[in-house]
Amino acid sequence: MRSQMTSMLTRLKTLQKPIKVAIIGIGSMGKGLYYQGSITPGIETVAIADIKINKAVECAESFGKPYKIVDDIEGLHEAIDAGLLGICEDGELLAKSEAADVLLESSNAMGPGGRYAEIALNNGKHVIMMNAEADLIFGPYLMGLAQQNGLVYTSSDGDQPGVIRRLIDEIELWGFEPVIAGNIKGYMDRYVDPTIIIPEADKRNLDYKMCSSYTDGSKLCVEMALVANALNMKTAVPGMYGPRAQHVSDVFEVFDLNTIWADRQPVVDFMLGAEPKGGVFAVGYCDNEYQQSMLSWFPPDMGKGPFYIFYRPYHLCHIEAFATVAEAVLDGHSLLQPAYGFQTNVYAYAKRDLRAGDKLDGFGGYACYGLIENCVDNEEKPGLPICLAEELTLKRDIPKDQKIYLADSEIDPNREDYRLYSKAVEASKAITGRAA
Repeated sequence: MRSQMTSMLTRLKTLQKPIKVAIIGIGSMGKGLYYQGSITPGIETVAIADIKINKAVECAESFGKPYKIVDDIEGLHEAIDAGLLGICEDGELLAKSEAADVLLESSNAMGPGGRYAEIALNNGKHVIMMNAEADLIFGPYLMGLAQQNGLVYTSSDGDQPGVIRRLIDEIELWGFEPVIAGNIKGYMDRYVDPTIIIPEADKRNLDYKMCSSYTDGSKLCVEMALVANALNMKTAVPGMYGPRAQHVSDVFEVFDLNTIWADRQPVVDFMLGAEPKGGVFAVGYCDNEYQQSMLSWFPPDMGKGPFYIFYRPYHLCHIEAFATVAEAVLDGHSLLQPAYGFQTNVYAYAKRDLRAGDKLDGFGGYACYGLIENCVDNEEKPGLPICLAEELTLKRDIPKDQKIYLADSEIDPNREDYRLYSKAVEASKAITGRAA
């Protein structure tokens, strides 16, 4: 029996057969995943898919990988058997294919992303989510489906939620109680839209709506909701506090930690503009006199107790992702999943004055931004989750910055995203004993 102390790298290097991976969504993240998979020992990417097939072709050609474009399962398997990279438009082919052990979902499509994950889990594949929005809104259902099928469903390492989870695990191992699980955001403009953001998006080769969602804070809120739902945390206020700071060590000045920790309920939050940019942080609590005396030997910006700051100055997106793949296949381990159901969700707020008859255009669009809130506070009058706020017509006027409620529009119950969300709500109810 292999020692539990053997490093993951060693284990991957000595595998008799590689872990076979399929990737859906070959944007900036998916292309990075393909490259990283090609250099990670014990990993083989056998197929990629994108609705813009030229992106997938460009990816293969840029890395000198022989490929074949296919449009059915038989063609896909023939290409893979011939040692070629299978390329297709339809992610469903990858989700169904028996040639892959793991599906990496890195598209930015919510309904289809959830469906691909569902199909993959019903076809014997572990699922790693790089699609944070689909991960949040469908996660409890997909997690339960994975467990029923003896598979792993998990958020990926490399994105902030996975990196924060590892940091929280570390401080808990060391005996600290988590107080804040934190993100660091460089800039925020709640009212940005896909037109305003074009120059910035073009610099980074990003989709305009997705880049808009980064800037208006919706993406941040989704990421922190994933953390909260995995670790049984809450948000202290809708949208989190998000104080501006110069450095992460300013945490003791910009947060009222005694008030936050008064009920011993850990929260998710963020700092705005703080160094190190791209980092994450955790505040831990320790009131042990001996441990506090030992900690006094270390840099004073960690804190004087009983609150201490721990941080990591980077997250490396696709570069770190394949540890999650290896842990799923070799150990049956999920890094981050909604083990506590919908503790939080991200609800839609008007970016501008909206009128009855206006059509919502979803995540990162022109009409609304998202704020994380505790689901228990939405039981009486449910808000509209921003991950469902696509192609919905409003029934009433909604002033700028006001909350949009589920009842403010009609949702077709047969819509793919709503079907999966309804299953996620039921799965969450089984965990929490209440509706999302």
